Amino acid sequence: MTELIFGLHNLKAKHRDCVLTIGNFDGLHQGHQVVIQALQQQAKQLHLPSCVMLFEPHPQEFFLADKAPARLMRLREKIKMLKDLSVDRIVCLRFNKHLAAMPAEIFVKEVLVDKLGVHSLIVGDDFRFGKGRQGDFASLEKLGQQYNFAVHATPTVLFEGERIGSSRVRNALKEGDFSLAKQLLTRPFSLSGRVIHGDQRGRLLGFPTANIALHRFVPPVTGVFMVRVYGLGENPLNAVANCGRRPTVDGVKDLLEVHLLDFNKDIYGACLQIEFLKKIRDEKKFSSLDELKKQIAADITAAKKHFTEAGLMSR
Repeated sequence: MTELIFGLHNLKAKHRDCVLTIGNFDGLHQGHQVVIQALQQQAKQLHLPSCVMLFEPHPQEFFLADKAPARLMRLREKIKMLKDLSVDRIVCLRFNKHLAAMPAEIFVKEVLVDKLGVHSLIVGDDFRFGKGRQGDFASLEKLGQQYNFAVHATPTVLFEGERIGSSRVRNALKEGDFSLAKQLLTRPFSLSGRVIHGDQRGRLLGFPTANIALHRFVPPVTGVFMVRVYGLGENPLNAVANCGRRPTVDGVKDLLEVHLLDFNKDIYGACLQIEFLKKIRDEKKFSSLDELKKQIAADITAAKKHFTEAGLMSR
């Protein structure tokens, strides 16, 4: 059973002594999974709990605000996957001015040593931390010797000769290369959320949609896509999804709209997982609603043809 701890103030004496790794783990791709595997191996050898430290918001979001890279997954999705990977503890720290200004040495002493009692720390070989990103692997090793904890680096994980990283996954998604994204992630890229009441524009156009609440999450994909929807029965359902700002109807916020093919049931409140298969087109502002309706019909026809040819018809 994974224990979830939010904030330094909730770290108690019982949480001391662990094997730790630190990072954003956005997407939990292949590279991250290698780190988690090394963490669990070390924890097993030392007979200690495995612990993952995360930050919310991501440091880049704190420093860059709206210019920060889009996330690959929400915090809730990340926590669920870490639980599925059988991590013993997840410590989520609020990344704020105090943490951003904390020198690397103080972070190690006050957080890793005093609060967590780290015995072994596992990080990527490019790990940076502390005020101004002044801390690196070499400084961690010196501090580990000073405070009596081991520091281990996991090597860079390559796919087809290139480093696997969150930015590479984002680039694959941006280019509509969901096959590459799947290989980097070791699973299909998906978004999840609860179906909320929308403005009924889709129904008025003759193509009712399930509106998925994204809240403040900015997705790493925009456009119209062929997708499969999980959460409405044993088998996934085929659908067409629009992810973006709906320029023809003066959309002003990011929204995920899903039109389930050959489906007509009330699913408000349902929690769905949307798996992205193929990009149909970019978002476009149409000159009229009639033109938009014709394009949506064409998108649906193309999607049905694809699902039939791929042997993915809903059952």
